[in-house]
Amino acid sequence: MKKYISILKTTKLFAGVSEDEIGAMLSCLDARLHEYKKGEYVLRQGEHLNRITVVVTGELHVQRDDYWGNRAIVNRIGVGEMFGEAYIAPESGAILNDVVAVEDSTVICFDVRRIITVCSSACRFHSMVVQNLFFAVSEKNRTLVQKLGHISRRTTREKLISYLSEEAKRQNSPSFAIPFNRQQLADFLSVDRSAMSNELCKMRDEGLLTFEKNQFHLLSGGLV
Repeated sequence: MKKYISILKTTKLFAGVSEDEIGAMLSCLDARLHEYKKGEYVLRQGEHLNRITVVVTGELHVQRDDYWGNRAIVNRIGVGEMFGEAYIAPESGAILNDVVAVEDSTVICFDVRRIITVCSSACRFHSMVVQNLFFAVSEKNRTLVQKLGHISRRTTREKLISYLSEEAKRQNSPSFAIPFNRQQLADFLSVDRSAMSNELCKMRDEGLLTFEKNQFHLLSGGLV
């Protein structure tokens, strides 16, 4: 587990905490390492959580399938990102979605109670982790609000414009890569894949953008 400390140091949860301090906290926070194969469920809808999960290799998707098998991707969790902070309150209830490894992945789980309960020595770095957790929850809420802004648009084109514009601004470049393939992007935006692909081709033909797989370039005078 110690070989992943350098990755943990880059996470929002351990911002400002040194690698030596993180190493000293692993036992205190009851850190546990788990590995998952591509396609394997990390968590299933209806489970109750008492741990925060940090991805140290691979990628997870938070997703939900309806009765007929239609899938919606709620969020992606890459290396250094975490899941479970939204369920730390005692009355949070069971998780609402599945969490699936979209490639071979390794995660480290931390006991929520040990994070939010500062140890008797009240060490500085433990207090920082509690503060960081609060900030991370706030940041996750902001991200979800952004997604609601995308999927609340009325048409497929409007959803694409909203999402691609936001990515260009976030990456500070008209050329950027998105973390989804076509089906995953359609699931993320809650649109039909064929309709979305057709709309992207129309937007390309109209001179709004170019694309190659998950690489996009927004043309001047177009979306941004």
